[in-house]
Amino acid sequence: MAVRAILYMGDPRLLEVATAVSVFDTPALHALVQDLMDTMHAADGAGLAAPQIGVGLRVVVFGFDVNVRYPHAEPVPETILVNPVIEPLSEQRDDAWEGCLSVPGLRGMVPRYTHIRYSGYDHAGTPIEREAHDFHARVVQHECDHLDGILYPQRMTDMRQFGFTETLQGN
Repeated sequence: MAVRAILYMGDPRLLEVATAVSVFDTPALHALVQDLMDTMHAADGAGLAAPQIGVGLRVVVFGFDVNVRYPHAEPVPETILVNPVIEPLSEQRDDAWEGCLSVPGLRGMVPRYTHIRYSGYDHAGTPIEREAHDFHARVVQHECDHLDGILYPQRMTDMRQFGFTETLQGN
């Protein structure tokens, strides 16, 4: 369909809570999902949420076999997730570097649950329920945060571990 412009941190639409999808398997929802996928792939993203392209719906896409932005990450299954719900399955958290297509050029150290269950639907309304660990779990939590108006710097506990990617890579 189309590669859409990605909103950047500072745009107030990124801070809004997205609305649940109430009708599945519509041409508009299929078009939105295709635009999300096209935009995510064009930007070499690990995931993308509808609010990042200015659409206030609870829709995220994520997944890759290999990602140039995260070259050491294990593959994450390509997924369309509508109206997601996340349940931590362990209290264990891990700190790791995150980036975001809405916060270009920057990375930060973010604590996330290491083991979660996520559920929701695909764009046709088929239920999805999976467990995820490590980077897969991190990606899901990061993308779903966008649906609640949260960007990863808001999750950081130490702003000394926030900076430009190229500077951080030199250290």
